[in-house]
Amino acid sequence: MIDNLYLYQNQIKDMKRNSFLAMSAVFFAAQITLVNAQTKSDEKLNPIVQSFVNEATNNSQLEDMAFELLDEIGPRLVGTPEMLAANNYTADKLKSWGIDANLQQFGTWKGWQRGTTHVDMVYPRTKTLSATQLAWSPATKKTIEAEVVILPKVSSKAVFDKWLPSAKGKIVLMAQYQKIGRSDEQIKEFATPELYEKLKAEKEQAKKDFANYIKTIGYDNTTLPEALEKAGAAGIAISNWTGIHSTNRVFGAKTKSIPMFDIDLEDYGMLYRMAEKGAKPRIKLDAQSKVLPEAKSFNTIGMIKGSEKPNEYVILSAHLDSWDGAQGATDNGTGTLTMLETMRILKKYYPNPKRTIVVGLWGSEEQGLNGSRGFVADNPEIIKGVQAVFNQDNGTGRVVDISGQGFKDSYAYIGRWLDAAPKKVKDQIKSTFPGMPGGGGSDHASFVAAGVPGFSLSSLNWGYFGYTWHTTKDTYDKIVFDELKNNVILTATLAYMASEDPEFVSREKRVMPTNEKGETVKWPEAREPKRSSKDY
Repeated sequence: MIDNLYLYQNQIKDMKRNSFLAMSAVFFAAQITLVNAQTKSDEKLNPIVQSFVNEATNNSQLEDMAFELLDEIGPRLVGTPEMLAANNYTADKLKSWGIDANLQQFGTWKGWQRGTTHVDMVYPRTKTLSATQLAWSPATKKTIEAEVVILPKVSSKAVFDKWLPSAKGKIVLMAQYQKIGRSDEQIKEFATPELYEKLKAEKEQAKKDFANYIKTIGYDNTTLPEALEKAGAAGIAISNWTGIHSTNRVFGAKTKSIPMFDIDLEDYGMLYRMAEKGAKPRIKLDAQSKVLPEAKSFNTIGMIKGSEKPNEYVILSAHLDSWDGAQGATDNGTGTLTMLETMRILKKYYPNPKRTIVVGLWGSEEQGLNGSRGFVADNPEIIKGVQAVFNQDNGTGRVVDISGQGFKDSYAYIGRWLDAAPKKVKDQIKSTFPGMPGGGGSDHASFVAAGVPGFSLSSLNWGYFGYTWHTTKDTYDKIVFDELKNNVILTATLAYMASEDPEFVSREKRVMPTNEKGETVKWPEAREPKRSSKDY
């Protein structure tokens, strides 16, 4: 279907490229030698690390903060009052623990606030539909009732353009029709091998056919909504199905004056079949969102001042913003909660770190790492003194991978720091050294591009990409808090060890490999943030 899946696709491409190109030295933290080779049962930890373990295990604040951030504030789309509320909440929370905190503006964004959305089929029968208004979609000034139509089967752009005026006053179904609404995993489990291959081939062919159709009519996911809007369509509906039962991705609208919304697979397919068979279904739509004035965009920044090397920094990183189809629980409420809880514990048990410990909760990550890129651009003195950045942004699972991000000596200092972690935590972790620099999938990449050792604390999937990433199912109940406690212990240990390390780590970059064309792969370039939605 035509939607903003390029974000996901680019991430996957980067992952595949990095895996192919990396000069790997894979290790398992379980192989790191512990002092005196203690067994798990009588493990002796550094007393401060032991205090981290005890606090995270016995006095966790994660669930309370999750309720406050996810249930009470909710989704945190850039430009919304909820995002500002989240900035203020996180700053106030840090201050309540005695941590210096403030909001740092890096730009502005178009203001918008979600309202109630009701979508009902009223002909040929009555049924309330499962639908979500897309972010920044215009509201309906009054309830709209209109016939639902599908895109015509045409063989050229010229013929399609002749059809466009007939869309006037209609609600147009713009996405690919999914004949089978069962996941690939379920089909593989229950179908015969022959049937599985048949259905798989049919699905792949349908995807190709739709892509070719869109190419034939000469539009894309941005220009087609614009053309339909210009033609006078009453609204546009899509269905951005993930392949998982009842799970759709939700991004932003591409219209300025008419509503654009996503309908769950099951209801979208019903409307499509009715329209295709000539039943002329009609739906009633009431969407009460609000377009607001341009809003300031902030990062929440907290600091525990260093006692010996205050101008050197360890940064704990997570993006605070989200898409707003759900609560943004695993993208990236879990990363935010992990870093907040880590700062709470550090302040309680390690209040006088050698180096300054910073937490950065970034805004507008979803629009292109804008918050972290803004921080890098606006704080050159801090960037010059950064020892390490630890970033978490991929779901609710325990951390299982730390890549060296292309820094030549990362194996030595990451290994040293990780050695202090409890065995049950580090035994889960493998890594690739020196690895390859992140190209933009999450906020650590903003630092890596600037030559700063920035590391992604990559966690177990728990269905992240298929089930919760930018979907209507990214909700509180998907959080596995025991996994987050694991990550808090890990992050606190890494921050402590990086702060205590007598050496300022090397920033020497690896020799970059060549690609399949024989060209030397380039280190990612630092990019300026988009500081206004006008650039988006």
